[in-house]
Amino acid sequence: MFLLLLAVWLILNGKITVEICVFGVLISAALFYFMCRYMEYSLRKELLLFRLTPLFIQYFWVLVKEIVRANVCVLKIIVSPELEPEPAFVYFDAKFRTGMAKVVLANSITLTPGTITVSVENDSFCVHCLDRELAEGMEDSVFVELLLEMEAVESRWM
Repeated sequence: MFLLLLAVWLILNGKITVEICVFGVLISAALFYFMCRYMEYSLRKELLLFRLTPLFIQYFWVLVKEIVRANVCVLKIIVSPELEPEPAFVYFDAKFRTGMAKVVLANSITLTPGTITVSVENDSFCVHCLDRELAEGMEDSVFVELLLEMEAVESRWM
């Protein structure tokens, strides 16, 4: 983070001189100290983010794949007059330790066409699905597995 702050300082100044570099180092060090002291920032948290990056990328691609798959299912329902949608509420539990994992799962479900997260209470999720086909396997989906894996990495690292 210190190097990022220094790089931003140098870019915003537009030129590199000894004075600008010295002031940049001092200001970046002061900001880095402030972040560590008062904003609960630590080098350990930054290393955790680097450690979780492959899982974030994998989660993003799974989300894109599921969005495309759900789009195809919703398109079939819309285009085919003989297919009658069967709306359903699905209730399932996901044992996450952090609220962030619950929020990410709820938002991922809502981003997927044909499904919307109605409520999240403790570990219980309530999801409305346009069709029962979209609800299959939601409680043990790839989203849940990846989020649990991210939490496991975080608990080992912190």
